[in-house]
Amino acid sequence: HISTCALALSNSPTLGYFDPFDILIFVLHCLNVGQAGIVQMSKSVKEKVSLPCGYNFSYEEADMLQMRIYWQKDNEMVLSFISKETKVWPKYENRTLLDTDDNFRLMILPLFLSDRGKYTCVVQKREKGSFVLKHLTSVELSVRADFPVPNITQFGEPAADIKRIMCFASGGFPKPRLTWLEDGKELSGINTTVSQDPESQLYTVSSKLDFNMTYNHSIVCHIAYGDSQVSKNFTWEKPPEAPPDRNHQVFYVIIVLVVPFAICIVHSKYYFIIMINSWKPRFHSYISAHLWHSSLDHICSKSMGTLDSVHSL
Repeated sequence: HISTCALALSNSPTLGYFDPFDILIFVLHCLNVGQAGIVQMSKSVKEKVSLPCGYNFSYEEADMLQMRIYWQKDNEMVLSFISKETKVWPKYENRTLLDTDDNFRLMILPLFLSDRGKYTCVVQKREKGSFVLKHLTSVELSVRADFPVPNITQFGEPAADIKRIMCFASGGFPKPRLTWLEDGKELSGINTTVSQDPESQLYTVSSKLDFNMTYNHSIVCHIAYGDSQVSKNFTWEKPPEAPPDRNHQVFYVIIVLVVPFAICIVHSKYYFIIMINSWKPRFHSYISAHLWHSSLDHICSKSMGTLDSVHSL
C-alpha cells in the first residue's frame, strides 16, 4: 500500500511544485488509509489532552539527531521535531508541546472544539544514510462541549400578577434546543435566542417565560443538544394572603359593639325622661303629703311634751 502511494506521487507531473511538507502530508494520508487499531480519546473543551505516540525506545539507542517526529491532524500539520528542533504550526502555537521524555506524546492545552479529529504520529529514523519509517500511530480525538446546568433568574413583573423568568446557558455544542415544561407539557417561551461564537464554535442559548404568580408552579428549563441534555427546575409558591389590618378590626369592633350600646343608652335616657315627666305630678303630691305629715308629727310631739311638763307640775 505504501509503495502504491509512492508510485502515484512519483508519477505526478506536478511533483516538482509540491512543498516538502505537502509531500509529507500526502504520504501520511496514504499511510493512514485502511489503518486499523486507532486509539480513541475523548476530552472536554478547555481541558488538557496528552495524545500517545506509542513509540517505545531506549535512551541508549536514541540519538535525537538521527530521528524525525511528525504529528499531523487529518490533512494538516501540527508539529514536527527535526534535528532536535521543534516546529509548531500557527494554529497550535502557544498551546502545543512535544513530550520527548514520554515517548513523544503530543500535549494540547487548552482544547478547542475545532481540535476534534484524527491525529497521527510518525517516527522516522536514519538508517544507512536515509530515514526510514519506524512507527505510525493514529489517535481519534473527540472533543465534548457540554452545556452547564442552566441558570434561571427572575426577570421582573411585566404586568399585575405576572412574573417573568429567564433561562440561560453557554459553552455547549452542537446547536441546542431550549424548551419550557410544566407537568410534562411544553410552555410557550418568549425571545428564545441561540447564538454561536465564530471563533470557539460554542453556542449560547437563552429564553424568557411569563407565568401567573397567584398559582403554585414547578417549571423545567430543558436544553437538548445532540445526544445529551441538561435541565434546571424552578419552583414558585404563591405568596400568602396579606393579614387583615388591625386598625380596621378595632374600628369594626367599635362599630359593632359601641354604637348599639350608645343607642341603648340614648334610648334608656329618653325612656327615663318620659317616666319622670309622667310621674312628676304624683311625685310632687307624694313629697307634699310626706312633708305635711312630718310637720304634723313634729307639732304633735312638741304639744305632748308640753302637756307632760304641765302635768308633772
